[in-house]
Amino acid sequence: MTTTTNPETISVILRRRSVRNYSDKPVDDEVILQLLRAAMSAPAADRQFPWKFIVIRDKEMLHYLASGLPSAEMLSEAAAAIVVCAAPQDAFAGRVEYAVMACSCASENILLAAEALGLGAVWTAIYPNPESIEFVRYELGMPASIIPFNIIPIGYPICEAPVTDRYDPDIIHWEEW
Repeated sequence: MTTTTNPETISVILRRRSVRNYSDKPVDDEVILQLLRAAMSAPAADRQFPWKFIVIRDKEMLHYLASGLPSAEMLSEAAAAIVVCAAPQDAFAGRVEYAVMACSCASENILLAAEALGLGAVWTAIYPNPESIEFVRYELGMPASIIPFNIIPIGYPICEAPVTDRYDPDIIHWEEW
């Protein structure tokens, strides 16, 4: 059996970094849709896709969310943001845990797609912090059945983030612990 390699895919994965400083260049709707298409290509248990997405472009809302979320001050500089939301009722067995896993995969796909498209992005957690969850739910008018999982600020980076090799052979176990 032969395998086909795509070195660019591996390069995108290894280059991805959390970007917190953005230029004022807007991000086109088509680019946002590409990020969302990538998100919706993520795996989920039993092919049940327990995610919803809120796209925020309004600068006033981005500033307001930045002021109310710990560690999300970079929202003020972002051109847009995607709130990844978990819908446990749509998850395998109606379980929050499966919704959280699926939203994690969708979020990583957004981050990787952003890198591939020349954007900067960073995962800022909302879940499992009850205060952050309630703040975002209230401000965005979300139903109680939906969990705001994270918010991903998106924009064009001001500078390139340094790439460091995070590979650590000491944490790998072969066959047994």
